[in-house]
Amino acid sequence: MADDSYLQQLGARIRDTRARLNMSRKALAAASGVSERYLAQLEGGRGNISILLLRQVAQALSLALPDLLREEREHRVELTLLTHYLERLSPKRLLQARSILVSAFGELDPQQRHNRIALIGLRGAGKSTLGRELAERLKIPFVELDKEIEREAGVPLAEIFSLYGQAAFRRMEKRCLENVIELHARAVIATGGSLVSEPDTYETLRAACFTVWLKASSEDHMERVIAQGDLRPMNGREEAMADLRHILIERDALYRLADAAVETSGRSIEESVRQLQNVYNIS
Repeated sequence: MADDSYLQQLGARIRDTRARLNMSRKALAAASGVSERYLAQLEGGRGNISILLLRQVAQALSLALPDLLREEREHRVELTLLTHYLERLSPKRLLQARSILVSAFGELDPQQRHNRIALIGLRGAGKSTLGRELAERLKIPFVELDKEIEREAGVPLAEIFSLYGQAAFRRMEKRCLENVIELHARAVIATGGSLVSEPDTYETLRAACFTVWLKASSEDHMERVIAQGDLRPMNGREEAMADLRHILIERDALYRLADAAVETSGRSIEESVRQLQNVYNIS
């Protein structure tokens, strides 16, 4: 939308909302702390006002700032009421509401979900190696979610846990995933191995991406982690292997929710990437 048209639309929205509330411009000025002169310019489509003052105007009109600033045409009353209702739901009930809507009406844009490929699986499954290669072949961005979390936190992943704790990490993980989805209409995303254990975040991933479970044997997982330079499993290897097998069993049902699965054990990188391309193109 052109700048002039947008300012005209914004001004009209403020003017119409004020009229519906039977509020004079003087009353809006008093409630918002924004001068009548500014409001007159704003309603006339000549506004040049800071975001903080716009927030004050929105609050005075009992509008959420995004509703005031959006570029779309006016929402129908039913949609506005539904939006306000959903905003009051807890995250868990919001997920339930979404599941009900998808079950009743289906995904609104399945192709958009298919344009993002998310790789899930334990560390050592090949998510980074295969994801980077797949993205290069498809000529789309490759994103490592753990790297995005580190960038936001400003510290390495291990320090996030020690400094902020598990709950803070999970919040960062979900926020970074939402940012990646918003920024990239097409991408290959390598996720952290434990993301599937967080229901809200996993549901967000599955709703926005074509998910592929990269499977490998517990022995291959262990060998690949060691090959990456992490020698911790070498101390008490049998116990570490038992823990790894237990995690694979515990997460099996979650990983199986993915749209597709690719076995990487006993396959070269080339073979695994080709298989990835096959399941992506077929689905």
